[in-house]
Amino acid sequence: METTSPSAEITVRERLLKAALDCFLADEYHHVTTRLIAEKADANIAMIRYYFGNKEGLYEEMIRETLQPLLDVLDGQTLASPQGLVDFLHLYYQSMSHQPAFPKLILKVLALNQGPGKRFIHQLLERGRTRSTRKLAEFKASGQALPELDADILRMAFVSLAMTPMLLKEIFEQQLGRPMDEAFLNKLAAFNGHLLVQGLIPPTTTQLTGE
Repeated sequence: METTSPSAEITVRERLLKAALDCFLADEYHHVTTRLIAEKADANIAMIRYYFGNKEGLYEEMIRETLQPLLDVLDGQTLASPQGLVDFLHLYYQSMSHQPAFPKLILKVLALNQGPGKRFIHQLLERGRTRSTRKLAEFKASGQALPELDADILRMAFVSLAMTPMLLKEIFEQQLGRPMDEAFLNKLAAFNGHLLVQGLIPPTTTQLTGE
């Protein structure tokens, strides 16, 4: 096994996670070997066992680390108000634009049972569901959300607006004749975030009377 300093160990672990992400996005789970990942990461294959136990452990940690920044937002200050949904979409589009195949990987696991991570991804999604339900309850308690709003409806609307542009990115770009670059995604996040906020917040007295 490689002997490494603490700082070098972090680097090896990060290289393995990055190599795993690249490999699993490019090919089916069962076609990817730990030897291939180790070679791509310029690391000893024993380091996969050291950090992650086995290929499945590495696979799950790769998914966890990719999704964790999005889950962390639900516990932070970004969503202190409904307007934070715009920033949340910005973060999602920014994160996924660096690995646009990742949503497809998640879809393959959940819908087609490709790869071992279905139970694990369900657990992560359920954590997100629990946190978003709690956040909506806070909005309702502070008068920032309609009291009758269904948390699952809001979550499904967010997932639809977030994932669809990434899942169909290549098709949309061909149809539009333009790249969905950072500037485009920023505008899309602002627009879709506005849609979500308008569906979330109670109407004002002026809106109700039409004055």
